[in-house]
Amino acid sequence: MSMTKRGMQVPARGLLLACGVLLTASTAHAAQFDAGYVDPHAVPMLPGAIEDTSRPDPYRVQYGVPTVVAVTAAAVKKMLSTEGWVSYVRPLDETNTNLAFKKGRQGLSVSFTQGLGRPDQSAVTYSPNRIYSNVPFPEGAVDLVFDETRPYLGCIAPSAFDATVAFYLKEMAAIGWRKLTPETAASWPNADLSAPIPNGVRAFFDHPDGDSTQFYKQKPVMLTLTRRDDARTNVDIRVAPFALPTDLEAGDAAGLPEPKPFKSSSGRGNAQTATRELIVAALADLPAVLAFYHREFAARGWTEQGSAPLAPGDEVALKFSSPEENGVLHLGRKYDFTMVHLTAQVKESVLAARAKAKKDADEQFMKDAEAMTKQVLAEDAARRKVQATALSDTPLQAQAGSTTPVPLPENAQEVDFDGAGGRLEFTTTSSVKALATFYRSSLKQAGWKEQPSVINQPNMAVLEFARGGKSISFTVMQMGPKVNVSADGSGLKMAAANPGSKAASASRDAASAQAKASGLLEADPDSALPVPKQHSSTSLGTAKLPGIEAPFRRELEASVPAELGDVLAFYRTELKKLGWQEKPEGAVTTADRVQLAFASPQGPAMLKLGRANGETSVNLVQKNPEAATKADIMPKPGQAKLLLGNMGGQDAQITINKQTVKIVAGAGGPQSPKGPMLDVPPGRYQYSLKVAGRPVRSDTIEVAAGDAWGLMVGPTGEVLPLQMY
Repeated sequence: MSMTKRGMQVPARGLLLACGVLLTASTAHAAQFDAGYVDPHAVPMLPGAIEDTSRPDPYRVQYGVPTVVAVTAAAVKKMLSTEGWVSYVRPLDETNTNLAFKKGRQGLSVSFTQGLGRPDQSAVTYSPNRIYSNVPFPEGAVDLVFDETRPYLGCIAPSAFDATVAFYLKEMAAIGWRKLTPETAASWPNADLSAPIPNGVRAFFDHPDGDSTQFYKQKPVMLTLTRRDDARTNVDIRVAPFALPTDLEAGDAAGLPEPKPFKSSSGRGNAQTATRELIVAALADLPAVLAFYHREFAARGWTEQGSAPLAPGDEVALKFSSPEENGVLHLGRKYDFTMVHLTAQVKESVLAARAKAKKDADEQFMKDAEAMTKQVLAEDAARRKVQATALSDTPLQAQAGSTTPVPLPENAQEVDFDGAGGRLEFTTTSSVKALATFYRSSLKQAGWKEQPSVINQPNMAVLEFARGGKSISFTVMQMGPKVNVSADGSGLKMAAANPGSKAASASRDAASAQAKASGLLEADPDSALPVPKQHSSTSLGTAKLPGIEAPFRRELEASVPAELGDVLAFYRTELKKLGWQEKPEGAVTTADRVQLAFASPQGPAMLKLGRANGETSVNLVQKNPEAATKADIMPKPGQAKLLLGNMGGQDAQITINKQTVKIVAGAGGPQSPKGPMLDVPPGRYQYSLKVAGRPVRSDTIEVAAGDAWGLMVGPTGEVLPLQMY
């Protein structure tokens, strides 16, 4: 920070140059200020001040002094008063620690801050303050309250009454104010210039021409001078009542009527809270504000209930009511404001009705959530049952020519073998039962011994084998119309040999040989998503939450006894009719596999076609991002979301992606709609489930970017994976 100390010595050889620069700078400063605007650089600083010159500003001066803020403020006030500056406070701003000064028609604002990291030092800032409405201050006046924008002035003049009257008649005229007479006030039809003032005098002035800067052109003012018992004089200057607005504009704060114009306004509460409150400093006389509220209460259907007890400072207090609320309006005067304090309290009967309505809504939500959960589980069970009928229980033969350490079934597809990592994955159209039988038989013949496993269900089985210090673990799981097989272990490690291409080719040839010829496919009119009438099986699943009418995911699965090309042509035609647009990104079109992305009016969609048991398998998924966002299950961009739930009677613990999450009993169920959620990158994850008194269960789940999956712990301790989005 560049600092210059006032009064510091300058080398003689630089004095001439410095004087020239100073003269130039002073001329530049002066050129920017009119007579009503003070140059802050011309205002004196405290002794020992060090000016901050790091950011030169013609409209601002800042300097530092080695004293605390309280001491500095008192010193500045005393110093400026000796220079003719008069300190005042603004109405309703009595607690402001900054200082405001007036000197003639010029104003100055002074602010104080503690030195950076130095509580024993202060920074002082001067900035000019335009006096838009100038009125004279009596010399030596105390309790000065002044607003330079209207104007408003309240103070106590030290002079006697007659001397103060003479002072104002002279000084008001000197700065351009003209005393109003019945003739000069003719443009104000409501002006009453003759009302007597007990123990005082009142006069009205206007400023018809303004000054040369036109800053003082404004409404007429009313000067009131009254005698005091201590021989001093009370002074009050404010905008003349006949120049104030009478038909006030209505605003709104906290849902309550707000009179305009105002100096300040604050509201608290809203239509949903039990209490609302409004506090306004209105720039209008009390009768105009009262008339405003009579009008607004009637317009809102509120009924006035008579007077209320007056609070300190009140002149009017009214009670009112509406069908739902009781309220009180307090009006009083402070300075030249009408102070408004309006409160509204919801009636006890309405609060009770609201509480009952909320309770009923919560209970209905729980019922809907329970019904939805049962529906999802039932639909999933039905879908799995339909899908299972398409899976073959026919005993399997080993695929010829396979080079993997363990045999592959003859109908293995999408084979992915990693000999170095000891991992094997593939899909098949055989049932979980047929695959489990195949591996138990073939590995037993190869000398492998099966280890006990608790997971052996129609839709999922886990097989563990060991031989000669090596092990292999198989997870066989029904996933839609196919069964996924994943295996890993030291028994699979070997030099990489990838039989996938040959196996997949053989599988495709077999499927093509079984394909049936098809005629013209027609759409089933009763299906929510397009499906040919000629299907041999079909199922439709939806995912949605109570209170959200639109499902955030719909999935159609079907098997159609027709050629894949014919089914593809059917879907391109039918989806186009629905306004779906085919997207080229990620498109796959082969003789036995199709994967196409679409943009539907509701959101992204995906069509997958394949061949199984001589028919074309169909998987059509449509997502609704708007509904998913409302349901708070929308995955983050580039990630997947896992929603964890527990329908069992005991707390459970799931470990996935190196995170262990406790799922309390009932979480994500009817009594607790929201369970834990995890955001994970796309990929395949192994997870384990722990429930007290039950063996640990392990499984895998594969998620893609943009997917939302639910992992629901069932009553018997099994995990049910459900794709939600």
